[in-house]
Amino acid sequence: MAALIWFAGGVLLAAAEALSGDFVLLMLGGGALAAALASFLGAPLWLATIVFALVSVGLVFGIRPIIKRHLLSSPALPTGIEALRGQEATVLAAFGNDGGRVRIGGDVWTARPADENDTFRSGESVIVQDIDGATAVVRRGDA
Repeated sequence: MAALIWFAGGVLLAAAEALSGDFVLLMLGGGALAAALASFLGAPLWLATIVFALVSVGLVFGIRPIIKRHLLSSPALPTGIEALRGQEATVLAAFGNDGGRVRIGGDVWTARPADENDTFRSGESVIVQDIDGATAVVRRGDA
């Protein structure tokens, strides 16, 4: 009977993890399942309680940080302005310091040179250095 109670507790803790998302309840659920196994194998209640405590502490301090680090360090895809920086663009019409237009991917953007002395020819490939409002700040690809 004690094994069934430990098992139910472990399942309930694991299910409650869906609400918290911090992996503590899941680790406690793992400890409860270990205690259920110990109880099923004939361990007395005091020993099952010690198994629960030791496994729970081990999971919380041993496994949980690894899981959290793995989930938080997954590479994020750049979006918005960050995704445009470093992209290659094509000059649509020759321009200098007064600005012009470039095509970045499939979109047409107003553009200005990063170096005010630069001029660009139509069809030339440039690199997007930054986005300033709705204007792409571009530089030569070899710079």
